[in-house]
Amino acid sequence: MKRFTIVIFLCLASLSFAQIKLEGVVKDSIGSPLELANVIAINQGTQKLDSYGITNDDGYYRLSLEKNTNYKIQVSYIGMKTTQVDVQTEEIDLTQNVTLQSDTTLDEIELVYEMPVTIKGDTIVYNADSFTSGTERKLGDVLNKLPGVEVNDDGQIEVEGKAVSKVMVEGKDFFDGDSKLATQNIPANAVDKVEVLKNYAEVGQLSGVTNNQDNIAINIKLKAGKKNFWFGNVTAGAGGADDKPLYLAQPKLFHYSPEHSLNFIGDLNNIGEIAFTRRDYFNFTGGFRNPSRSSGTNINLGSNNLGFLTLQNNRAKDINTKFGAANFSYSPKKTLDLSGFAIFLSSRTELQENSSVIYTNPDLNIPDETTESHTAQRSDLAMAKLSAKYKPNTDNQLDYDVLARTSKESQDQLFFSSVNGNINEFENAKPYSIHQNLNYYYTLDEANIFALEVQHLLQDEDPFYNAVLEDKDSYANTAAVLGFDDMQTFYDVAQEKRVKSNQLDAKLDYWNILNTKSDINFTWGTIYSKQDFNSDIFQFLDNGSTFNNEPTINDGLDVNAIGYRFSDVYLGVHYRLKSGIFTFTPGFSAHAYSAKNKQFGERFTDNFFRLLPDFNTRIQLKKSEQIIFNYGMRTQFTDINQFASGLVLNSYRSIFSGNPELESALSHQVNLSYFSFNMFNYTNVNGRLSYSKTVDRIRTTSQFQPGSVVRVSTPFNSDLADENASASGRFQKTLGKFRGTLSGNFNYSKFNQIVNGIRSVNENYSHSYRGELRTNFREAPNFELGYRYSIQDNDQGNRRTKFFTKAPSIEFDALIFKSVTFKTEYSYNSFSDEDKKINDFEFWDASLSYRKNTDSKWEYVIKATNLLDTQSQNTSRSGNISVSATEYFIQPRFITFRLRYEL
Repeated sequence: MKRFTIVIFLCLASLSFAQIKLEGVVKDSIGSPLELANVIAINQGTQKLDSYGITNDDGYYRLSLEKNTNYKIQVSYIGMKTTQVDVQTEEIDLTQNVTLQSDTTLDEIELVYEMPVTIKGDTIVYNADSFTSGTERKLGDVLNKLPGVEVNDDGQIEVEGKAVSKVMVEGKDFFDGDSKLATQNIPANAVDKVEVLKNYAEVGQLSGVTNNQDNIAINIKLKAGKKNFWFGNVTAGAGGADDKPLYLAQPKLFHYSPEHSLNFIGDLNNIGEIAFTRRDYFNFTGGFRNPSRSSGTNINLGSNNLGFLTLQNNRAKDINTKFGAANFSYSPKKTLDLSGFAIFLSSRTELQENSSVIYTNPDLNIPDETTESHTAQRSDLAMAKLSAKYKPNTDNQLDYDVLARTSKESQDQLFFSSVNGNINEFENAKPYSIHQNLNYYYTLDEANIFALEVQHLLQDEDPFYNAVLEDKDSYANTAAVLGFDDMQTFYDVAQEKRVKSNQLDAKLDYWNILNTKSDINFTWGTIYSKQDFNSDIFQFLDNGSTFNNEPTINDGLDVNAIGYRFSDVYLGVHYRLKSGIFTFTPGFSAHAYSAKNKQFGERFTDNFFRLLPDFNTRIQLKKSEQIIFNYGMRTQFTDINQFASGLVLNSYRSIFSGNPELESALSHQVNLSYFSFNMFNYTNVNGRLSYSKTVDRIRTTSQFQPGSVVRVSTPFNSDLADENASASGRFQKTLGKFRGTLSGNFNYSKFNQIVNGIRSVNENYSHSYRGELRTNFREAPNFELGYRYSIQDNDQGNRRTKFFTKAPSIEFDALIFKSVTFKTEYSYNSFSDEDKKINDFEFWDASLSYRKNTDSKWEYVIKATNLLDTQSQNTSRSGNISVSATEYFIQPRFITFRLRYEL
């Protein structure tokens, strides 16, 4: 790896010596410099575009050109007549100034090549063909080659360090703007232009009164041959591994016209290529926003999802997935837009893990534990959304959305514990939710704007848990305090739970535009939340009957029947003032809170009033350079699960008892951000500092059973403040065909806990640093070198642990003879502590594909996964009172043969 890196940098140096620099200034007819003028250099010998640039705020440009070559330099600017200049390079750098003349007719010289990058106000337009080499197969491959654009490890798009909030195709939302579905499925050969829309406003009427500087959308413009016709591809494949037959089927079909669009994505395989994960499903908002977040109130409805083991880097011992998604939009008339989507995900997964857990405080008298587990997961998830937007004129807009989710999931886990012996855990659930959204926007006149936003959520969750413990002696103490019948062959314990949630969020905004520099915003809002919780712990006996146990702890309570009601009525006032490069937005919100829970005939009430200030300052140093400062005070409320005072089985070794007298927490949050992207020299810099302090945060006190890993936990409001601080930075620079990126993150957290009556203060420090060098040659092979180094430092009072991770990686792709595409990627991970290396693992994948030419409909692919036949990978985790290491088994090496047909 080290030698290869040296060779790459030597190649970079030799390429730089083989070029000269052409620079100059572009001005208008009266001598004023023109910022963001486009300059391209066309090689007269090859008739290819060799270099391009954009002028800075002084009108200055710079191009790297080959020595001893004839060029035609073409300079263009909106509203100016395009000018061409012939240049003959020699062995030394050259200067060429250009003056452009006004052209009211806008007649331009016919362009042989389009500008790779064009800037029009807040829109940056990338010409995709200027950056691609022919090895790209999906949109994500194209975006990764655009200056200032990145697709992160989670498939999310970032522009100039900011996350993209929406992805559109031909101006129509692609699955409500989900960036991962877009990057992984839209064919690369269909992309003509990529439009980056800065300061994007979902509602045009609010663009002048809301802060949209952080909102970025991407619109994909299709090539002419893809409009009004079906396009996409269908892939089918087969292979084998360890006598197991492998299969793959992936249809991806798209149709766009001015009146409607229709997209279909399918994926059926058993090779672990996951198009849409459970994590994607639960993180998918469907475009819904929380109107109460801006008010200063955080209310958590809780999560009662199953305790599914999660995949590590989408890998497991065996994965079978079925995925189908359809998206449509239809405009029956100019004033009405209808759209919707449906997504279905089905997976069958097998996981195998070996873990060791070390408890860091010897005073707690908790035995260390090793475990082995075999897990079978079944998951069927579905969601569907319908949307309507009615806009009869520029002053009125009405939106309505409804999103429905349902799922059926189960997890069966065979578990061996060195402390508790053999255990069989089973969980299942069939939850559903319906989310509705109604928005109305009305512009009375130029100075008065109104917005009404209403959301309603109906949710029903019914998780079931069952554990069979064969080693009765190891669980005897816990069984005694839970009141189980010990005359059975083994302990077969279960819990039924039901949580129903009904929440309404509504707010009315009024903006009064005082003048061109200032406006004032009044917000009237309310949140009403209703939750009902029921649970019951019981025991299955040998004869098949059930036994209602009576615990000897927690006042004998192991059932729950609780109702929780929360309301917030608030008024917010914010004033915005623009002064030069500064925009100040001070404000506050006044809240009347009421939180009530009733259980076992007793009512607990918490009513209070609170004033929450907030402040935002933006410093617009340049068009693409800004500093943002935010301060906010927030009230945090918990969910019904924390109030239920009866015992709840979170797992066989984690028993929970809520606290009906819990109160809210108050947090102070401060962050400072810096963003800069220089289109002249393609330098991207961003950084962020943040700090938060929470008072009265809900923490838990835990009591472990003597000599056991089973604990009973209860929440309480901690009078000790918890703190969190983080810093991150990223520097990216493009030099010709090379792009380098350096990034780093630092996180610090401090929190308090009580275990077995002993209070401790935990401090965690984590550092992560990453370097990357990537090339973007049009005709030569391309590579990407990466290196990640991270430190996890945990101070847990009586013991301090420090772990190090080193992870170099390389990716390589090449187009050979214009018909063969070779791609390969390799990664190595080394995990160690301060004394020794604990473990390491490596992965190597490669593919070779043949397509006769770019117009060919057929492509033949052979793909090898896990070429080194790595059997497992290792992870580590630091908890509040323990550290753990886990060996995670994965699919073996296999090879698949694939056939792809392009529509």
